[in-house]
Amino acid sequence: MLQHTFKSLEREFSENSDGCIDAAKAIVECACRVIVDNLDNPTSPVKPAEENPAFGAWVSAAVRVLELSEVRDEAFKKLISQHHKLTTTLGDLRNKAGTMSHGKDGFIAKLSTHHRRAALLAADAIVTFLHEAYLERELDAVSSKEPYERFKTTNEIIDSLAGLRGEMDEDGVPHLYIVLPGPHPREEIELAAPVSQLLFELDREAYKLVLNACQEAKAAAPQDAEVENGLSF
Repeated sequence: MLQHTFKSLEREFSENSDGCIDAAKAIVECACRVIVDNLDNPTSPVKPAEENPAFGAWVSAAVRVLELSEVRDEAFKKLISQHHKLTTTLGDLRNKAGTMSHGKDGFIAKLSTHHRRAALLAADAIVTFLHEAYLERELDAVSSKEPYERFKTTNEIIDSLAGLRGEMDEDGVPHLYIVLPGPHPREEIELAAPVSQLLFELDREAYKLVLNACQEAKAAAPQDAEVENGLSF
């Protein structure tokens, strides 16, 4: 959806259409939604509760969840305030000029190229500001929707100190254990996931190969059972 919105922004701007302001607003809102969804605390959420939150409410929530408003430096607080003003201005421009603004037909007023550029530059400033702050945050791997690569630093710590071992139980069921760092005997945590889930999450090609092998084994199993039953009688 974000890619489609960005393409729309490029198209509308190149065609000197005020629709690019709608696209710019949508990109800012999307960025704020991603940040809030990844960092919001379920026990004390800052995500807007209303059904259709105002544009500024999303930016305000992103600023709060990033804890940017808690910085004591007065100059930094003024910078936060200016971004809120940019947000309000962008929202006003969008409501007055956007072709899709709150169901209004056509343009209320044709904005100049200068105004369109101002709207895009404001959106760029807000997204860049929030994104840089987001990249500096240490995310919670349990609740985060970010990919594995986003946790490069913590991944390296785990890989350097933790181990992995596997074993088969009496029923032939495989079990995987994470070996934690520490004195002997080292504590272990069993991975509570079936083989299929591990393969699906880690290696789709291996999942497919294992699936084919298991399907072939399953197809041959009834014939083997018949032979065994025949011999037992």
